[in-house]
Amino acid sequence: MKLAKRVSTLTPSSTLAITAKAKALREQGHDVIGLGAGEPDFNTPQYIIDAAVKSMEEGQTKYTPSGGLPKLKDAVIGKFKEDQNITYSANEIIVCSGAKHALYTLFQAILDEGDEVIIPTPYWVSYPEQVKLADGKPVYIEGKESNEFKVTKEQLEAAITDRTKAFILNSPSNPTGSMYSEEEMRELGEVCLKHDILIVSDEIYEKLVYDGAVHTSIAQLSDELKEQTIIINGVSKSHSMTGWRIGYAAGNVEIIKAMTNLASHSTSNPTANAQFGTIAAYTEDDGSVENMRQAFEGRLHKVYEQLVAIPGLSCVKPKGAFYLFPNAIEAATNCGYDNVDDWVTALLDEEKVALVPGSGFGAPENVRLSYATSLEAIQEALTRIERFIEKKSK
Repeated sequence: MKLAKRVSTLTPSSTLAITAKAKALREQGHDVIGLGAGEPDFNTPQYIIDAAVKSMEEGQTKYTPSGGLPKLKDAVIGKFKEDQNITYSANEIIVCSGAKHALYTLFQAILDEGDEVIIPTPYWVSYPEQVKLADGKPVYIEGKESNEFKVTKEQLEAAITDRTKAFILNSPSNPTGSMYSEEEMRELGEVCLKHDILIVSDEIYEKLVYDGAVHTSIAQLSDELKEQTIIINGVSKSHSMTGWRIGYAAGNVEIIKAMTNLASHSTSNPTANAQFGTIAAYTEDDGSVENMRQAFEGRLHKVYEQLVAIPGLSCVKPKGAFYLFPNAIEAATNCGYDNVDDWVTALLDEEKVALVPGSGFGAPENVRLSYATSLEAIQEALTRIERFIEKKSK
């Protein structure tokens, strides 16, 4: 059977590919250390689990409104007011089956064939694929490593055409962990306001910031920027709820209404008990979120120093998320490989360490390492990487 064009253009996930190969090696009995994880290695806090269980025991197991429970929307509104001092109303919020689904629904709602979305590189792997699924065209601008992988207002201005519909801003970033300053956001925002370009602000890692860094949403910088921005967020990373699939979007009433209409014909509604758990996540606090953040910060400090001491690897120190994104081209070349992808494959075959090649993020000279796993495992993986480089470089 002939498949639709929209799926034939999709690029397979490099993260899933390396994960599948690592799994196969484990099943063969090998001691594989996987550093590709995109989720916290902590269980969901107990008070959230308890709230979800209680909701089911009380019979809250039916359909909910497509855009989310009113009580959950109120909790999201309260979160925005407390964290960013931004005021939203219920008709400016949609709750979706994960932040990924919120992004997918947004692009389906705003893009027509040929509309362009500007995506800084390195990017999260699903951005360009979701744009293509909406018949849009990804337009890439390079976040240079010398600028902590961030793009400038000049780069943004130069990429704009009469088909530009949106600009994606991801801070803190997956895969780099970089964060934009308020001034940098203002400059990018001014360009978007000038050309009437929607800002898609992915803030899923907002709670995971380190060394005194403070997350700022571009929507909180002015009323004009709030009107020009759709915020994408959720509880997957902040509350270790990746499997619960609750995310949301906040912004323009007409866009949110269109997204809600689309969701009513795709998912019907987010899972009911997961919504009740998320209400608890945003209205109660047992310290778990901060404890998890501190654990990631402690790991970052330890493993970063070990990483940058490895010959052939250099790395911009991240300010958020839970990834390191070192440049490995020198190591790959010294080891006799033509590119970093081949080096990553050989590393997995010979030392049983699974990294994610940066080519999947639009940065072929880099690799992504997640420190959302035990400190002992990460340190052992880095020891193996150094051993591999030393052996191959001789």
